[in-house]
Amino acid sequence: MAVVELKDIIDEDYAEKQAHSRVIGLDIGSRGTKAVIMYDGKLYYGFTISGVSSQETGEEIITQLLDEGGLTWKDIDYIVGTGYGRVALDFNHIPSNVVTEISCHGVGAHYLNRSVRTIVDIGGQDSKAIKIDPDTGKVVDFIMNDKCAAGTGRFLEKVAQLLELELDELGEYATRSKRPCDISSQCVVFAESEVVSLKAKGYSKEDIAAGIHFATARRVKNLLKRTGFEETLLFTGGVSNNKGMVKALEETIGKKIGATKLDTMYAGALGAAVFAADYAKEVNESYGGHL
Repeated sequence: MAVVELKDIIDEDYAEKQAHSRVIGLDIGSRGTKAVIMYDGKLYYGFTISGVSSQETGEEIITQLLDEGGLTWKDIDYIVGTGYGRVALDFNHIPSNVVTEISCHGVGAHYLNRSVRTIVDIGGQDSKAIKIDPDTGKVVDFIMNDKCAAGTGRFLEKVAQLLELELDELGEYATRSKRPCDISSQCVVFAESEVVSLKAKGYSKEDIAAGIHFATARRVKNLLKRTGFEETLLFTGGVSNNKGMVKALEETIGKKIGATKLDTMYAGALGAAVFAADYAKEVNESYGGHL
């Protein structure tokens, strides 16, 4: 759990706009859950592994963040949930809503870097290419790969197991490679078979790991071809902290990934919080500004 001043991570005018927001953004992914609280100019944020119950996982991480800020549930005006587990959320004691992760990642990325026009989002179960309006962060176009596990965090997790590595080691090993293996299979099952075969032939873990990351990057590049690519590019989602994936994407696409002052893993949760602030304003105005 951590806390920062909003003005230290987003543009000054956006920080000023959200200076009095008291809202929560909750991004429940298939593998990990991210939450942020925007409260009086501060941003409290944290991560936890997603449990069986999206509701329980969400409530637990929110409670931890509230405790971090010395806050209670009654201090919050609105909650927006997003991500894989959003449909299971129900906060009947606080006004709440759900918004698609595509929209939330668009707005969150826009808040973190206003020059962003294209987003690559790789999560546990799918990968997406998203094109946004640079003036608003609204989604202009997107394409999703959710029919096959290849090109997702779950696939990288499986490869790490095959290579007898921890998931957070996989990307680091990939960056050390001198000659990445050529992984040609587009199907996750056949790609896993290739990994087993390459291991048996004596290829290094570094070269196999790099090959897998470049194979994933090529799949992402194909998504970007279908949406169209405009700079600046931002990489969001749980896999965005994988150094091997960042390297493979930049080399495959031929463009540098944009910089931000907050871990882009939280882009979806931040976007959800921005939507929550907008909803809270609407509710307040409908009651004549007396809430």
